[in-house]
Amino acid sequence: MSMKVKVCGMKYPQNIRDLEGLHPDYMGFIFYPPSPRYVGEDTELKTFLPSISIKKVGVFVNAAYEEIIKIRTDFSLDIVQLHGKEPEALCRQLKQQGIPVIKAFSISSPADFIDTKEYVDVCDYFLFDTKTPHYGGSGLKFDWQILQAYTYHVPFFLSGGIALSDVEDIKKIAHPQLVAIDVNSRFETSPATKNINQLQQFIQEIKQLNTY
Repeated sequence: MSMKVKVCGMKYPQNIRDLEGLHPDYMGFIFYPPSPRYVGEDTELKTFLPSISIKKVGVFVNAAYEEIIKIRTDFSLDIVQLHGKEPEALCRQLKQQGIPVIKAFSISSPADFIDTKEYVDVCDYFLFDTKTPHYGGSGLKFDWQILQAYTYHVPFFLSGGIALSDVEDIKKIAHPQLVAIDVNSRFETSPATKNINQLQQFIQEIKQLNTY
């Protein structure tokens, strides 16, 4: 199976349509008000997104269950990504509604993978991002060698400051549960506007890789 690609922080319809033509596996839409990529109550996007064939991921930070459900319906989202300190019970609640769940964890040392243990039965995927004082993308990478300390069965997305120049290092990661690469700010010309030419090259190269 080839490695998958998620492009996060999308917002503008023409940029979304251009990206769709590159066939990433997932597009991420951020529903966290402090983010410069916050989608908000964009009525145009609500009517536009159902026409997009790529799997749409809604990114939430410590949002209530009712809010997540409403936004998922309003924006025709396929998957929910929880990027805060959401409890295991919320993941379970979403799963019971048949909603695929990605739970993000901030990583800086092998000990951080301990936090994933209580979520292994209630999440479809984990996402490992760089630990920072704030929620959301930092544009920074963590030491990928510590991924070897992750030993659970839940497949994961790798995130955190990944750029076009990182392709060769990504090729060196040999972890059986790595299934997707998540990118955002390092492919932008401005917040939420992606560089389509750079993404085209990145997606082509990453999709040539096989998962283990």
